[in-house]
Amino acid sequence: MKIVITGAHGKVGRAATQALLDAGHEVLAVDLTRPGFERKPEGSAAYQMADLTDAGQAYAVVRGADVVVHVAAIPEPTGNPPHVVFQTNLMSTFNVLEAAVRFGVKRFVNISSETVPGFFFPERPFLPDYAPVDEEHPVHPQDPYALSKTFGEQLMNAAVERSDISVISLRPSWVQNEGNYEQNLGPQVRDASVLSPNLWSYIDVYDLADAIVLAAESDLPGHEVFYIASPDNVGGHDFAAVLEKYYGDKIELRPLDRVDASGISSAKAQRVLGWTPKRSWRDYLDSEGHAL
Repeated sequence: MKIVITGAHGKVGRAATQALLDAGHEVLAVDLTRPGFERKPEGSAAYQMADLTDAGQAYAVVRGADVVVHVAAIPEPTGNPPHVVFQTNLMSTFNVLEAAVRFGVKRFVNISSETVPGFFFPERPFLPDYAPVDEEHPVHPQDPYALSKTFGEQLMNAAVERSDISVISLRPSWVQNEGNYEQNLGPQVRDASVLSPNLWSYIDVYDLADAIVLAAESDLPGHEVFYIASPDNVGGHDFAAVLEKYYGDKIELRPLDRVDASGISSAKAQRVLGWTPKRSWRDYLDSEGHAL
C-alpha cells in the first residue's frame, strides 16, 4: 500500500517509517524538518516537507494515499504556550483527516496518547479511578495536550460516521528507545517511589512501531481505540504491592494478568489487533537501572 506517515522524523515516526518499509509498503514520510539533498539509499522512504496546520499542504501530501498514519504533534504540554500546543495538534489532525476523507483514504491510524484520561498534567491533580487503566476508563482532560488528543479521537468518531474511512487510534504509553531507557526509566527501576502518572508503565518504540504496522494493515471497521503499553511495569515490581504502598486505597485494583503488570493494560490491543509486544526494559537495563 501507499502509506503517508506524518511526523516521520520524530522518535516514533522514524521507527514506524522503517517498520512500514520493512513490511513492504511504499512510504511517503512527511515532517516539518527540511529535506536533505543527498542520494537516498535504495528502499528508503520518499520525503516531503509540510506544515500540516496549513490545509493546502495537508491535502498535497495525503492525495493518492491508501493509508495515513498521523504521528505529527507537539508531544506534551509544558514546552510551548497552551494555545500553541492545542492549535498545532488539533488543526494538524483535522486537516490531515479531512484530506483523507475527501480523497477516499481507506484507513487512518491516529496516534493519540495515554494522557487522554487527564491525570498526567492536570491543574487540579487527580488519580485514575482504577488500575490497570484500560480503554473504558473515564476521560477528564484539563491540559492542552490531553484535550487536543481527546478532541482528535472525537474527530475520528465523526469521520467514520460521515465517510467510509476506518480508523484506529493508538494511545501509547511513555515511549522509550535504546538512547533514553537509562535516563528516563533508570530512576524508577532503582526505586519504585519515583512515581509517574502512568503507574510505572512504558512502551518500547519498536513495539509501538509493530502496532502501527498492524493498525495500518488492519481491516477492523469503524473507530477502535487501543492502549499500547508494555505488559510489564518499569522495574518489574509486584504491581499490587507497590500500588497499595504508594497510593493506599485511592486507586481500585482490578484483576492482573501477571504479578509485575503494567499500570496501563494493552490487553485489548493484544486480543483484537493481534499485537504481541516483544521488548522490555530488561533488554536495555540491569536490575539497578543502568544500561547493559
